[in-house]
Amino acid sequence: MAKKGVRFPEKERDYEAEDRQRVQEDMDSLFAVPLAILPLETKGLKRARMVKNVKLQSAIEVFSDRETGSGQLDVEDLPAEFDWPEDKTHPDLIIMRKLAVLQSYDIYSLRITLREHGIPVNEDVALKLSDEKQAELAGYMRSFTMPLIMQIYGTDDMSIKSFSDVVGLFKDPDVRKAREKLQQMAEKLDIDIMEVPKFLEDYGDIFLSLSYYRNSMDNIMPIVNEFLDSMEGIRSNWQLRNDPALMKTCTMVENTINETCASISGRFETFNKASKNMWKNLNAERFRQVKGMIESYHTVIGGILCGLTVKMIHWKRLFPDPDLGGPVRRSEFIMSEMKQGIDRMRDLERAQPMGAVLNIDED
Repeated sequence: MAKKGVRFPEKERDYEAEDRQRVQEDMDSLFAVPLAILPLETKGLKRARMVKNVKLQSAIEVFSDRETGSGQLDVEDLPAEFDWPEDKTHPDLIIMRKLAVLQSYDIYSLRITLREHGIPVNEDVALKLSDEKQAELAGYMRSFTMPLIMQIYGTDDMSIKSFSDVVGLFKDPDVRKAREKLQQMAEKLDIDIMEVPKFLEDYGDIFLSLSYYRNSMDNIMPIVNEFLDSMEGIRSNWQLRNDPALMKTCTMVENTINETCASISGRFETFNKASKNMWKNLNAERFRQVKGMIESYHTVIGGILCGLTVKMIHWKRLFPDPDLGGPVRRSEFIMSEMKQGIDRMRDLERAQPMGAVLNIDED
């Protein structure tokens, strides 16, 4: 990682025109957060982002492209970079230090940990996924939204086919028809009709978060399997198999990845079981219980998936094809990059193991 001497571009850029798309892409990311969302005093910082590098360390990325690579700064290099006064701690440095300890930069973990660490966001910033990302997750969301629709409307109402149709009731020009529908929903959920909008907002958001994490897991698993398959080539190499340090590291990395992937999958199964129990007789209180359980594990799931994603992205970038690279190069990467910080994923999982499945009694 680059230290001192990495300079921010001096030429002013039209942030609105040039960086808007990248900022939104970062909002969809597990491992990058655009600093533009924070109320920072230093203008140059607002064009950068905080990332998790391959060693799972937090760094401020000044620039990144395929030709020049990634220009990164350590948080503690910022005072010298910006000539901040030495006699007091700059307010931006306080924020950066707090941001650096976060385990994941996905929006769901950010919501929780930014609040816990007292890190504010700009008033005009909404921590939410892009419309494009939400559209990508539509298939995952369907398994969570259709049971709600069936519970409330059953199979007879063909006008309600999607969750967006339910939300769209609030914009229905036929006020009488919309109110009847919303009253039906309120009675089914055992809440006041004025509480329905908040319920739908929370319902959509919590299951969108679960869809986001499952999608992230599904996207990275093919690379994880490629990586694990490559272990056999390293262990069967006559030169490498006699290196005890390498063999020990390979086993540690392999076990950590297997254990954390199994843990995440187990958590998803637990959430699904609790959700199915909830849907058997849905009401607002049962949903709040499931919502609380899922939210309590956001930072663990986000942290593990962030670490796993970063490691696998770098692996795939170096070894885009299973037949490229050879066991020696792969072993060098494992010893120099892959093992660094991977213990954080294991520690996250062990610090908050999955408890018993939420017990929702059936009436």
